Amino acid sequence: MEIMKDSIGAILDNIENAVEYLDEDTINNFEEIIMNSRNVFVTGAGRSGLAAKAFAMRLMHLGISAYVVGETISPAIHKSDCIIAISGSGETNTIVAAAEIAKDRGSKVLAVTSYPESRLGKLADGYLFVKGRTKQEVDDQNYMKRQIHGNYTSLTPLGTAFELTTLVFLDAVVSELMEKMEQTESDLKARHTVLE
Repeated sequence: MEIMKDSIGAILDNIENAVEYLDEDTINNFEEIIMNSRNVFVTGAGRSGLAAKAFAMRLMHLGISAYVVGETISPAIHKSDCIIAISGSGETNTIVAAAEIAKDRGSKVLAVTSYPESRLGKLADGYLFVKGRTKQEVDDQNYMKRQIHGNYTSLTPLGTAFELTTLVFLDAVVSELMEKMEQTESDLKARHTVLE
């Protein structure tokens, strides 16, 4: 039980610390590109892909035409569209490849990453900087050194800190978009599926 409590504390600490890195201009640019796009495509691998799907659902609730890359109903991407690519490292090959295709077709690329200087970050027209321990930072060679200094990174294995912080940050983006688009919770609820 103690490990579970410590893990929750570490995750919450990461989210609180990551807030310090938010920049108003980059967030506004990120949101403007979403609002000005005809279609919004989202992509991420593994658990980042689950965060992407959750965000796509909220975009749909806002009345934004949103698609998840790889789903059978996703249409072609065009220059009036944007893609939101989620990768902690910014180097995930499938995610970078999707962003490159979108860029080649003239659409905007938005990155959600811990590394804006990565391949994905360099392709991006806008980004959301999410500070969090990613899979790239896993280094068992320094395990003992981290333990001595009280850095118990095993409490947030692999990309957990990045993925959960991304989920929280994207939900916060939805809250801002609601205000900018003058949408209420009732508006969102009216678009929620009734087939479940």
